Amino acid sequence: MKVIIIGASGMVGSGALRECLHAPEVTSVRTIGRSLLNMEHEKLTQSAFPDFADHPENIPAALLEDIDACFFCLGATAAGMSEEQYAKLTYELTLKFASRLCDYSPNATFIYVSGAGADSTERSNTMWARVRGKTENALLKLPFKQVHIFRPAIIQPLHGAQSKTTSYRYFYNLLGPVLTIARHFFPSKVLSTEIIGQAMLNISRFGTTVKVLDPADIYAQAKRLHPK
Repeated sequence: MKVIIIGASGMVGSGALRECLHAPEVTSVRTIGRSLLNMEHEKLTQSAFPDFADHPENIPAALLEDIDACFFCLGATAAGMSEEQYAKLTYELTLKFASRLCDYSPNATFIYVSGAGADSTERSNTMWARVRGKTENALLKLPFKQVHIFRPAIIQPLHGAQSKTTSYRYFYNLLGPVLTIARHFFPSKVLSTEIIGQAMLNISRFGTTVKVLDPADIYAQAKRLHPK
């Protein structure tokens, strides 16, 4: 399986990258972003484009061909942004990249990490929820082999994964032990970066009819066994 990850430097993306590098059936992982990760692995090929946020359509076709799965984990907090600014980083960037990837790898499985509370009606009074919902709806119309939306809520970062948002890092560092306990008792509500990565891989391997996955759905996909 050949996988491409967008947002591999973030909390969820780095968790997905770790699971891909550990999965025997994943033969190669490509990461695309504005800068390179400080790591090397025999399966990993990194590509950096400083203008990626503004011009994802300029990514060379050779990087987008023959992809089996794409895990789009890039996200931005809406704090301090206008709707136009947030839509540019969320809706426009995602759709430009996904549309270009679909041109070269239409048989790929595309998984988009959204968030709990995203509004698929696009009418919410909450700006980020409208924009996320609009992004989800547009992605689901693309002619990939599969498109799936992940809407996680509470996530515990594991194995060194860290949020790029300072306030979130403080939250996770402060409540780490509490999250560990909560995940033990409520594993289908409090997810880990490991579980999310495993769910992405299982959906890419086996497929699923669930298009928009809430935390319980994500957890169930991570725990699936290979169909007989």
